[in-house]
Amino acid sequence: MVQTIRIEAAARERAGKGAARATRRGGMVPAVIYGAKQEATLLSLDPRDVMKELHKGGWQSHLYEVAVAGAEPVRCLMRDVQFHPVSDQPLHVDFQRLAAGQKIRVKVPVVLLGEDVSPGIKSGGVANLVRRDLEVLSDPDNVPERFEIDVSETEIGDTLRWSNVKDNQGTSPTIARDFVVLTIAPPVVVEEVVAAPAPAAEPAKGKGKGKK
Repeated sequence: MVQTIRIEAAARERAGKGAARATRRGGMVPAVIYGAKQEATLLSLDPRDVMKELHKGGWQSHLYEVAVAGAEPVRCLMRDVQFHPVSDQPLHVDFQRLAAGQKIRVKVPVVLLGEDVSPGIKSGGVANLVRRDLEVLSDPDNVPERFEIDVSETEIGDTLRWSNVKDNQGTSPTIARDFVVLTIAPPVVVEEVVAAPAPAAEPAKGKGKGKK
């Protein structure tokens, strides 16, 4: 189960572009919590807290508890972050409120096991992850931190699918088929091209030895 991450926030009264710009001028990042058939909650966040989460990676699969002074913390997912086109600083954050009993759509990273003993990889094959993250529906209280796939017995040309995930941890994929997750690709052969030697230059006419 993933850990719930707490983020401190301040209430924001006004909506709209002008109010958002004013929030940014004050050194904060405007945010909103929506969903679960409730009225949207307007917030402002410390940009350092936002960047800290973004640098972790996998932030779309993390559970957050957004806390505003004087109110009950809200469990939610960070669904979208808008960035400044030049500075890459966060401009706005969207959170999705979690309703009781609601399954959530999350992306979970894939981790490979047994790469060091895989016959296919040891003979030069390459583990080609077609999907580095798997999008699944999950209970909010049991979001997997990762999915594991064992490649210890794979050969070159093998294909591993969703059904090869060691433990789906009660989740269900958003794709309604046994989709490909990984292939063991053959080694890439690079042919060395040897350049043909340049033809020897002929001696220039009329430049022989003169008569004595």
